[in-house]
Amino acid sequence: MVAGGGYPEACDTPARKLLFDLVSIPSPSGEETAAAERLVDFFEANGREAWIDEVGNVRAPADDAVLLTSHVDTVPGDIPVEVRPAPEDVDDLGGTDVRVGEPGEPVLWGRGAVDATGPLVSMAVAAVETGVSFVGVVGEETNSRGARHLVADRDAPEAVVNGEPSGWDGVTLGYRGFLAGTYVNTSESGHSSRPEPNAIQHAIDWWHGVEEAFTPADPETPVFEQVTTKPVSMDGGLTDDGLAVEAAMDVQLRVPPSRTVDEVHELAEAELTTGSVHWKEPIPPVMESPRTDLARAFRVAIRGAGGDVRLLRKTGTSDMNLFAAEWDCPMVTYGPGNSELDHAPDERLPLSELDRATTVLADVCRDRR
Repeated sequence: MVAGGGYPEACDTPARKLLFDLVSIPSPSGEETAAAERLVDFFEANGREAWIDEVGNVRAPADDAVLLTSHVDTVPGDIPVEVRPAPEDVDDLGGTDVRVGEPGEPVLWGRGAVDATGPLVSMAVAAVETGVSFVGVVGEETNSRGARHLVADRDAPEAVVNGEPSGWDGVTLGYRGFLAGTYVNTSESGHSSRPEPNAIQHAIDWWHGVEEAFTPADPETPVFEQVTTKPVSMDGGLTDDGLAVEAAMDVQLRVPPSRTVDEVHELAEAELTTGSVHWKEPIPPVMESPRTDLARAFRVAIRGAGGDVRLLRKTGTSDMNLFAAEWDCPMVTYGPGNSELDHAPDERLPLSELDRATTVLADVCRDRR
């Protein structure tokens, strides 16, 4: 709650109040406890059993016809929490170039409003309204420890709706997979005028080979269907004793559903001539059918609310990848918010979009029960 014990005037429903509370509580990965406790309070106040499990997830089990799950954590970043009207004119957007909300309607600003506290709140409210199961997972922005614990700790539900911003009229069916690793190498030190490559050059040469191996033959290939490669950090230089040159490069590869993580791993390894790569646990890609009963229920609910349904494929990765790898049940990802504002310094959500998404989720859950 804001100072003085009140809410902004536009926060006049349980969903809007809960969103304001949770966005006001900092919850970067590893620091989700206060936000998790607020979620537990919400469920208990509405007559639902809820608790925080051993890794920090908020568990509120009920009817497993649908499991609604989104992440409690956000990325770091301090965005002052406030509700203000969407500007009348595009020239009044200020430092942002993304327009959300109809002119004059209330928009809530704050870290997590879009990714993914908005989806989390819409799911919590829909779960209370319809009596379906809910889990708020932790650590999605780092190592997905909450989702990994969840799939190891319980059986598959009948259906899963994962919470990430898709827009209230959008349903996400696919995500690329994720493969990350660290290349390491050591070479003898020598004068920089010598022609022999050192460990840093070997790292660069390996990565150039990886980039070339995954460059699509057709430059018009959609990003979702490509393996994209990205070095994310590089460290190298003389060792403390001055006798060797070391290099370490952290890399990431995104894997489309048309290829397997194992295939991409093997092709990247094949480019090695020296050095080695220490690979982290991979996340496989996922592509769900638009013809499942769950996807149909979303199409019906969105159209019933006056929307034109958008079926989406995302170039990133989410906890849905992990759920799909372990649970054989229909699933989609859904939630309010414009994903262009994920992690952005101008993250914000129109409150009407929260309302519409909550209505759609509740209709879907009632259809499934």
